[in-house]
Amino acid sequence: MLNIGCHLSVSGGFENMGKEALKLDADTFQFFTRNPRGGKAKDIDKNDTDKLLVLMENNNFVKILAHAPYTLNPCSSNERTREFALETMEDDLKRMEYLPNNMYNFHPGSHVGQGVEKGIEMISQTLNKVLWEEMSTTVLLETMAGKGSEVGSKFQELKAIIDRVELNNKMGVCLDTCHVFDGGYNIKDNLESVLEEFDRVIGLNRLKALHLNDSKNPLGSRKDRHEKIGEGYIGLDAFKAILTHPVLKKLPCYLETPNDLDGYKKEIALLKSF
Repeated sequence: MLNIGCHLSVSGGFENMGKEALKLDADTFQFFTRNPRGGKAKDIDKNDTDKLLVLMENNNFVKILAHAPYTLNPCSSNERTREFALETMEDDLKRMEYLPNNMYNFHPGSHVGQGVEKGIEMISQTLNKVLWEEMSTTVLLETMAGKGSEVGSKFQELKAIIDRVELNNKMGVCLDTCHVFDGGYNIKDNLESVLEEFDRVIGLNRLKALHLNDSKNPLGSRKDRHEKIGEGYIGLDAFKAILTHPVLKKLPCYLETPNDLDGYKKEIALLKSF
């Protein structure tokens, strides 16, 4: 069975997000831990998180996915920006323990002229400071499109980060379909070879989630502009192949397409029809 959800707003509370997901015929969802442009997170209401946990158990939800703010950049050339990334991740991961055994996803960052190796070193250093042995959350590196000086558009870069993390048993990868396509991995015509490369470089055991997004731009464009499913350069046939693949169909999927809730409901129905 396909486990799929979309991005929902945390502003109405955690239980409300669970109820919204049910209205969309979803059995998971993704949310920003705070404003996607940064800032202080809303205080945790344990009564609210407990109600979500009950709702998830009663409705057979799979793992939900928290997303760090876009402004988080642990490999910035600016010291204060790096400090913000460290402080935010520390706070987010402590808060995630109110929703135990779920996942936390972040964009690895941009090295802004310092070089990929320096970026990899800084990202792994931050992870070594924020992870702890008893935490229940799995932290996911997201595959990136490669725009600007982004780190993580190549599988080898993600592998290099993971290898430098001391508690890498807490680490996984979220594969974003738009990002990998824009980054030059041809999941449209050569899905099997892309997965073989992922397995060879990182290991498919590290692949924990999928971001399902079509792309407004062609293969290798390094642009990162999401499109609705079937309306971009990846196309509907490719998504059918992805969601029926024996490895990928077992993973929780999260839509980040440019949609309102009605649009998400239609996409979820379409994808579940596969």
